[in-house]
Amino acid sequence: MRGSAARIDAGDDVIVIGRGGRSHALKGQVFAKREFAGYWEYVLDEALFTTPPHPEWSGAALVDESGQLVGIGSLFVQEEFEGDTVKGNMFVPIDLLAPILDDMLASGRPPGLARPWLGMYTVEDKGRLVVSGLADGGPADKAGVRPGDVVIEVAGDRVSELAELFRRVWRLGPAGTQIPLTLARNGSPVQLKVRSADRGDFLKKPSLQ
Repeated sequence: MRGSAARIDAGDDVIVIGRGGRSHALKGQVFAKREFAGYWEYVLDEALFTTPPHPEWSGAALVDESGQLVGIGSLFVQEEFEGDTVKGNMFVPIDLLAPILDDMLASGRPPGLARPWLGMYTVEDKGRLVVSGLADGGPADKAGVRPGDVVIEVAGDRVSELAELFRRVWRLGPAGTQIPLTLARNGSPVQLKVRSADRGDFLKKPSLQ
């Protein structure tokens, strides 16, 4: 039965059920509930972090004490928590699925216009947003962004955190919108305009016989 992650708090006991069914269920605890930003242009407003980690975490069910589904397994993580490094899993709240489920089943995509995608893999490093890599042939690659560039501004607005960077890009319009970037390269400012794209257009699709 589908529940709601809104009722889950840090410290709550949960059960993670991975591939293999009941014999592969693992009792755990939510150690954090907070925003998550991934270098691949991905943001969750409120992700669930659990420990210990489940070895079959991908697509695993996160179940609360009443037996209701509250999250779907997404990542293995190592997080700094209360001075220690905690190994665990990150779960996407099940609440995000309900509004898009019918569209995902029908077309494999959420409803609405696609977000602008840059194909620019960015990480936070000592208070800076550093480009660690690029999707080969992607928008940022074509526009001249280079690994090692530091992102300073998006459309004239200064950015200093990963989630802030992505949200600023997304607010400018749908896929295809031109995204002005100010970068630092070898200590010098560089201004580029990146013609964003629909990430789905760059994904490998099954061949039709």
